Amino acid sequence: MAGTFGGKQMAIHRILVTGGAGFIGSMLVKYLVREVGAVTINVDKLTYAGTLASLADVDGSNLYQFLKADIADGPAMRAVLNEFHPDIVMNLAAETHVDRSIDRPREFIDTNVVGTVVLLEEAYNYWRGLSRDRQERFRFHHVSTDEVFGSVAGTMRCDDNTRYNPSSPYSASKAAADHVVRAWHRTYHMPVLVSCCGNNYGPYQFPEKFIPMMILKALAGEPLPVYGNGENIRDWLYVEDHVRALWRIATQGRVGETYLVGGNAERRNLDVARQICRIVDELAPDDEGGRERLISFVADRPGHDLRYALDSSRVQREMNWSPRETFESGLRRTVIWYLERRDWWEPLTKQVYRGQRLGQRAIHAAS
Repeated sequence: MAGTFGGKQMAIHRILVTGGAGFIGSMLVKYLVREVGAVTINVDKLTYAGTLASLADVDGSNLYQFLKADIADGPAMRAVLNEFHPDIVMNLAAETHVDRSIDRPREFIDTNVVGTVVLLEEAYNYWRGLSRDRQERFRFHHVSTDEVFGSVAGTMRCDDNTRYNPSSPYSASKAAADHVVRAWHRTYHMPVLVSCCGNNYGPYQFPEKFIPMMILKALAGEPLPVYGNGENIRDWLYVEDHVRALWRIATQGRVGETYLVGGNAERRNLDVARQICRIVDELAPDDEGGRERLISFVADRPGHDLRYALDSSRVQREMNWSPRETFESGLRRTVIWYLERRDWWEPLTKQVYRGQRLGQRAIHAAS
């Protein structure tokens, strides 16, 4: 498989993915192995949201390796870089759930900020030791979120010049990491790329996130908790579309630039919950009159941003990328997957996350 680096067509041989046992990371690893044919190493410390069960499709492939390690462990990162010799580092290792960041903000700073700094330091030293040709080919691709921009008013869409305005400990930690990555480029001329994405959804997403939680609670006949009045708007992006964009950014993006990847699928949370209910009702009917009856409004999340929206026109224009899935087609695929893959999510709901509400610390402090 060939990629473009500085206008040159060159074979991509070795990709290091951090956080490759998480939702987006595991889908990226599988794409790299199965579609790109790249030798890929997955570095993940296997927190509660990381599971190797998501990678069963490529486990055993001679193109895939796994290393259990923390990106904040400098010696471990130094060793894997020097032994694996990657052409590209794609950093997806992160704590990502806003509600958990409200309860335990320090963990988000430790992983998302300190971990990124440690990984950058080791990647920079590795890069400096490469031959001139390999230095020109090397990329450090840092994957971020639309939440760094905070709530977006009206019909505005964020672009790469929009000011950062994070609201939660999670988004603040990602914003800090983004700034650090850019600083390594401006100060040390390290070849970095940053990308920010909308709300991903699809197979293998941890059950605490909104869409899988709604699906699983609808299946179980449990109340479907929607924050506030359900008016919060998110731009939804099917995960397989996102990983295709990540690969194009890593291989075609211009060093030092930031690229935004959205699904052009803004929906209110209440409308998403209703649509999930309709699909579940169609595929797994019950006798109680439809799952929409289960929707309940709960106290809003502290600092809850009203709307996120990204302008993806640059990626579409420069890299010939666009989402293949509409929100409707992607959501149906997602519901079907969760109906068929109890073997993947039932162990998680029994052993790791039982559907309880998170992010209570700030609510209790304010009461």
